[in-house]
Amino acid sequence: MEGQELQTIANEHASGLPEVTVEHRVSPNWETYKVGGKVFMLMTDMPGHPVVVVKADPEEAVVLREQYAEITAGYHMDKKHWITAAGGPGLDSDLVMELVTDSYQLVVDKLPRSARPVNRAHKTTT
Repeated sequence: MEGQELQTIANEHASGLPEVTVEHRVSPNWETYKVGGKVFMLMTDMPGHPVVVVKADPEEAVVLREQYAEITAGYHMDKKHWITAAGGPGLDSDLVMELVTDSYQLVVDKLPRSARPVNRAHKTTT
């Protein structure tokens, strides 16, 4: 999967999740995706390649970084809770959508109940 395709899939999936807002920042060039006012995904172009930065469970982030050469610690973010995905042969659209959904859900789960979207990406037991 090329970097541009990675960003297209991530954008389309994130934009379809409930109550997502997108902000474009020019300097530096970032697309910021939020739910309930909290960031769950960022997109930018690192020198030479487009990337997607998402929140991840710290233990899962370690496994993902070990399993995929295209996944590294969060670019300009907390290295424990964020990961960066770049284009490459190890990523496919299903994985990209899963990473976006998981990031969204991690943020939604931390929102006060009154601020959570009604139609969540997937239900969790509480």
